[in-house]
Amino acid sequence: MKVKKKDTLLVGLMLFSMFFGAGNLIFPPFLGMQAGHAFWPAITGFILTGVGLPLLVLAAAAAARDGAQSLGNRVHPIFGLVFTIVVYVSIGPFFGIPRNANVAFEMGLKPLLGSGAAGSPWPLLLFTVVFFALVLFVSLNPVKMVDYMGKWITPALLLAIVVLCAFGALQDQNSLQEPADAYAAAPLLRGFIDGYSTMDALAALAFGIVILTTLSQKGVQGRRELTKFTLQAGLVAGAALAAVYIGIGWLGAHTVLQAPAENGTALLAGAASHLFGRNGTVLLGFIFTLACFTTCVGLTIACSQYFVKLTGKVSYRTMAYSLTLLSFLVANLGLNQIISISVPFLVMAYPLTIVLVLLSFLPVSRMVYGSAMLLTGLSALYDGLGMLGLHLPVLQKAASLLPFAAYGLGWVTPAAAGALLGLVCEKAFGGKREEPQRKAA
Repeated sequence: MKVKKKDTLLVGLMLFSMFFGAGNLIFPPFLGMQAGHAFWPAITGFILTGVGLPLLVLAAAAAARDGAQSLGNRVHPIFGLVFTIVVYVSIGPFFGIPRNANVAFEMGLKPLLGSGAAGSPWPLLLFTVVFFALVLFVSLNPVKMVDYMGKWITPALLLAIVVLCAFGALQDQNSLQEPADAYAAAPLLRGFIDGYSTMDALAALAFGIVILTTLSQKGVQGRRELTKFTLQAGLVAGAALAAVYIGIGWLGAHTVLQAPAENGTALLAGAASHLFGRNGTVLLGFIFTLACFTTCVGLTIACSQYFVKLTGKVSYRTMAYSLTLLSFLVANLGLNQIISISVPFLVMAYPLTIVLVLLSFLPVSRMVYGSAMLLTGLSALYDGLGMLGLHLPVLQKAASLLPFAAYGLGWVTPAAAGALLGLVCEKAFGGKREEPQRKAA
């Protein structure tokens, strides 16, 4: 079946809204402020990993027969199962969904409350009741998600962002500042690393199943056709993401506040307030709430579809209710508690995801997969335990000597060493090479 260009556009806009959550709003303006007149190389590096890497993951997941789990099975079936479950629960009910709900509250409702009400747990509870009720309503009918998100919610979100950036551009432009130390020497590399922090590569593993299911419901059949239209939708989403990153990043680069902003949230809040007064707070709250809502819907559908397929017994409706309830309960722990508990899982899962996806495009044997993932996993495990406050002085000193360790990329060298070791073993003992993804498509 031939998919209309309009359908590809709508699926792409739906995918954009699923990707575009709280973190995607926070990082670019802060990068713009710190990069100053090195903005363009910095935002280019950010787009390479903030857009390019998720699209690469999406391509790999779409080309695999069973999505993310098929990629993990190239290491070992048990690894594939455990890895995929960890990815889905960490970006779903244990971290991604509750975090976005909390950020929506912090930016959408909390600024409008009085100082007394803002310190009470009841506003968050009432907000999340309504928020997750709406998330569940949209998630229960994924067939209609293209209509809900592609036709209505995403255009509203993009329009609000355009208004914010356009008014910022029309104001008197402040001179770009000198870049901060981290951006002065190598702005492209620093932006590249900042884009890695969006964690969208993990989300792309989960969203692959949603896009494939949506296209299948539109009559697209065959692995080659599904992969083709997934990539087309991904390019639409990627173009929208890149445009938004440049817009809000440029806004951050030209915004000068009376007090230095400590993060992107404070910077955007200050810029919106400066441009629109109290109405700016409302506009920014609307943007954050919509962005977080669409991401929560996408993650709820993706997790529900995966666990329904995994169990083979639980209905989609039951799974959606269960995951929404679990996300609601975790969300009411509060944002700080969610981050302290869940970030270590993301720190361990993200390097494994990158290495696994990159290897999937190469004709290498299971030996290479196994050794590369083993050394990457050990390095990522150490970093994750460090996030929990568990440090071994001897290993800590050795880990600090690894290249790029100061940027949180200490796993790169172990991953490369593991792949090289696997290639040596492959030459010495032989091994069946896995077919690269471009052929599987």
